Amino acid sequence: MAECSGIDSNPSSHTMDKSITLPPDEIFRNLENAKRFAIDIGTWELKTFGIIAASDKLYEISVQEEVTARLHFIKFENAYIETCLDFIKDHLVNTETKVIKATGGGAHKFKELIERKLGLKVDKEDEMTCLIKGCNFVLKNIPHEAFVYAKHADSEFRFQTTNPDIFPYLLVNIGSGVSIVKVEAEDKFERIGGSSIGGGTFWGLGALLTKTKRFDELLQLASKGQHTNVDMLVKDIYGGSYGCLGLTGDLIASSFGKSATADKEFSKEDMAKSLLHMISNDIGQLACLYAKLHNLSRVYFGGFFIRGHPVTMHTITYSINFFTKASQLLLPTQKLCKNPNQYSWGENYAGSSGLMSVSPDMNPMQRARSGTFDMLEMDRLERQLVNLPLLQDPSSYIPDTVDLTEDALAREYWLYCFEEALDGVVKRAVASQPDMLEAALRAEKFRQKYRHKLQTLRHQPFAYGSLTVRSLLDTREHCLNEFNFPDPYSKIKQRENDVALKYYQKAVKSLEELSWEERQFALVRGVLAGNVFDWGAKAVSEKLNDSWKVVLASNSGPALNDVTNGELQILTERIAAMDPVIQAGLRDDRLMLVQSGSSSPCLDLSRLDKVLAMVVRERQTDLVIIEGMGRAIHTNYYAMLSCESLKMAVIKNSWLADRLGGKLFSVVFKYEVPAGKPSQDCETSTPS
Repeated sequence: MAECSGIDSNPSSHTMDKSITLPPDEIFRNLENAKRFAIDIGTWELKTFGIIAASDKLYEISVQEEVTARLHFIKFENAYIETCLDFIKDHLVNTETKVIKATGGGAHKFKELIERKLGLKVDKEDEMTCLIKGCNFVLKNIPHEAFVYAKHADSEFRFQTTNPDIFPYLLVNIGSGVSIVKVEAEDKFERIGGSSIGGGTFWGLGALLTKTKRFDELLQLASKGQHTNVDMLVKDIYGGSYGCLGLTGDLIASSFGKSATADKEFSKEDMAKSLLHMISNDIGQLACLYAKLHNLSRVYFGGFFIRGHPVTMHTITYSINFFTKASQLLLPTQKLCKNPNQYSWGENYAGSSGLMSVSPDMNPMQRARSGTFDMLEMDRLERQLVNLPLLQDPSSYIPDTVDLTEDALAREYWLYCFEEALDGVVKRAVASQPDMLEAALRAEKFRQKYRHKLQTLRHQPFAYGSLTVRSLLDTREHCLNEFNFPDPYSKIKQRENDVALKYYQKAVKSLEELSWEERQFALVRGVLAGNVFDWGAKAVSEKLNDSWKVVLASNSGPALNDVTNGELQILTERIAAMDPVIQAGLRDDRLMLVQSGSSSPCLDLSRLDKVLAMVVRERQTDLVIIEGMGRAIHTNYYAMLSCESLKMAVIKNSWLADRLGGKLFSVVFKYEVPAGKPSQDCETSTPS
């Protein structure tokens, strides 16, 4: 979706260049497949128009075409509304388009202009309903969109993972004014309060005090100011703290109090900072009082006033901390989606701007021209993703072993590692499409985009949420897909699978000739060498008797050279034609191939395919085997399950091996039994 903002649309109020930097063509691939779009225009804030567009994915082995729905969110400023509408008319409006959905205060203000420019009927949606549905959608679907902010902590941001249990909560939406909404269910909410003192107040009074007309410039002034030069503090009145009332000396006693008595000029920076503190403290106190009145422990702040600006987030956090004595500031991005519970969605890192993209402090060049746009993209997943039923405590489960936002040494290493690997990935991508002349050009665009992402993360580790090895891998996969490289390893996998199938029967026969103990070691060695699990040995099936049931979960989409569910289906059919044991297992439903819902080398057990979770529950699974460095080391190394589990991997990175206390190509073979449950003739192994 694209966002049109609502800065004052009066041309005389702006002296900057009125041209707008529109998205490059690859941002909106396959726009001819767009189904619908909408526009959200505020009276002063940044808002959105949006498209659901399809993108094609060709999977070479199955030769099937996948169409995935994508949500595009792009922000433009309202000063450029006419140019924005021209862009919509030229790229998005087709003969089937009759109506454009609109919300926000500007939907009324610009209704006539929109209908005249686009030749469409404007259908206005209720703003508050859209806001709540959007907030629910983000909280349930997009990890790390909501966070607690603490400026002086070791980790500034503490991100919140997705959780289906989000209700009830208090939403404090800070736009021109403030709306405070109690949200109890998907379609049950109530505006319980608000204030006329909000972002519009900061902008309006700030403009009068500083003669600065632009919102971002006001925030930039505030970030450099010292409010104590303008505000009257407790110590200015009492000479220190007021102990019997619990007031510290540095507490603001009167906003702008010194300006009434001091015979001097105050700097723009100091006045902007004082104004920001005054408004933020008022909003924070209101939020705390309403939360206490309605017995709500979760309070989310959103709206244009916050918009990722560190100085704003810090002042509101300070206010919350003071009035509650705890830091529970959660700041979500709010977006709109119809039928939010029907599908699962995932953020497309390749098409999304970083958290600090709009901050004048963090990225001044990006906001140098008001035509700059910010983006969020989300892809609709074909299957719903849910928690693994065997997680001991889903609410405390964290898939990633190391948070690179907190570990500076690890962060620098992995960012360097991924950048050094870029040449190899580009080469592999080009080689995967030898018959396409433009492949090299697209691969070079991929290199530039992913390198830019890495450089952004080096300076702004929190730009896309918690930074982990998993997110770096996912971002790389998203960037490859963005430039039409859905599976760079497809030809290698096909070639290796063909060779492996020729040796399948010979390998099974050799396993059958081994003793039971030797077979177990051979199986482990085979798995750790990267071979597929071998369920075909007759002795194994006899040992487990006919009650054995195996669920083999593999990736839903490509990731490096990992096998995908589509490939595994084909391979298993070939193997079943050669092996009666596998054939019988498939026929009797004792061997099931299920997709995991993941398209990453890593694995998040809180976002698994709903079918896989159902099968695990129905079959009363009593052993989970997680294999591979991404799935068992970078993620899930500390995951606690309610059944027995086996995590195994070969450490193929010397830095990681050293950190774990081993050598390159050391083996991790970690068998775990839930607390209170006796092991079945097995011993727990430790990483080696």
